[in-house]
Amino acid sequence: MNVPADIASEGPVFGRESAGYDDEVAAYQLGFGQRPDVVVGATGPDDVRAAVRLAAGRGLPLAVQSTGHGLPGDRAGGVLVTTARMRGVEVDPGTGIARIQAGTPWGDVIREAALHGLAPLSGSTLGVGAIGYTVEGGIGLLARTYGFAADRITAAEMVTADGELRHVTAESDPDLFWALRGAGGNFGVVTSLDVELVRQPRIYGGGLYFAEQYVTDALRTWLEWTADVGEEMTSSIGLVPFPDKPVVPVPVRGRYTAHIRIAHTGSTAEGEAAVAPLRALGPCVLDTLTDMPYTESDAIYRDPPTPMAYYGTNVLLDDLDVATAARIVELTGPGSGLNCVVQISHLGGAMARRPAAPSSVGHRDARFLVRVLSRVAPGAGDAVAAAERAGHERVYALFGDRVTGIAPNFLLGGPVTAEQLRACYDEADYERLAALKAVYDPGNLFRSYHNIPPADAR
Repeated sequence: MNVPADIASEGPVFGRESAGYDDEVAAYQLGFGQRPDVVVGATGPDDVRAAVRLAAGRGLPLAVQSTGHGLPGDRAGGVLVTTARMRGVEVDPGTGIARIQAGTPWGDVIREAALHGLAPLSGSTLGVGAIGYTVEGGIGLLARTYGFAADRITAAEMVTADGELRHVTAESDPDLFWALRGAGGNFGVVTSLDVELVRQPRIYGGGLYFAEQYVTDALRTWLEWTADVGEEMTSSIGLVPFPDKPVVPVPVRGRYTAHIRIAHTGSTAEGEAAVAPLRALGPCVLDTLTDMPYTESDAIYRDPPTPMAYYGTNVLLDDLDVATAARIVELTGPGSGLNCVVQISHLGGAMARRPAAPSSVGHRDARFLVRVLSRVAPGAGDAVAAAERAGHERVYALFGDRVTGIAPNFLLGGPVTAEQLRACYDEADYERLAALKAVYDPGNLFRSYHNIPPADAR
């Protein structure tokens, strides 16, 4: 398709042959590609409305890209709205509410909130787009203390499939507001979100890194420790084959390591006391735990800031025993043939409680989240994802009926199946979402990313 002559967009519009097209569709995720027919570089809500009306008028699917961390596999055709030009955040210190524009990464929100002694319920990486992360749930660094990020949405501005711009709140559109907070990408293009911040200017956090001979003991000790730890502690453990590259700290460079990640919202003394059992299990090759301003919270995980190619899936568990955890190491560690990172996150706490205004976030009773993430070759595409899936599924098969569902935030790369999407939500909530989809998007315009089909189309 050539660039439509009749689209009224203040931002640039690209066809496949346009200069700058490849740069416009480039994303953080390098493993999978996008070749939309038309790309609209939106500068504001009116450009988004124009893109939605173009797609709806021509029967094309519409997708949205901010930073492109979570591309759902190779994708061709349709209309893509890029939101990087819609970047901005305003904080009202009186209400503690941040208004976040569509293309804003978490780093911008964190820095602006910190000026007022506040913090958002952000994830581990500064560069991730705040909107996409939040509307799919948002399991962040402070989740056990403050809950899901989606539960903190107080209002949204979004363009629905009819091309109209709506201001959505619990009072104005209770059904759409409920759906937005957990499955928002299915119901429109969010142009801004109002989210409640928390008063958490600093945390006690960082990481404990244990060498290969201590990996199984570290995993066992961490699991046992989570049984009694308080809600002020949010943690995870990563089983990581660190590459032998200069960007990796020398103590763990080229080594298979257990990395325990800590974010504690209490005092430094309380944090030190809480992690004492972990430090006691053996010598750390690296200990980065310290009191830090929340603006430095990305130092906890040390996620790569530069684009990379990867494939990742996950499961939610109602429990995880030590023997099964040891089998994870056997299936994924050195000599297993599966070159991957495994992350196990401790859930519960505030995440288990339902907010005053209900949301569609599912599986609040889960106690652990297990993620498997594999590096793949740049541009490898869906075929490599299919090959990697078999290795991931061998891990997930260990858990049997302990699996309660899937977290949509961490379906990272590769085609997402209908069964996986259904597993992201409680059964009754999925049926309600599908029914609402038939009301707000009966033509399934927004079907390119984690799609819930309209009820009458299934």
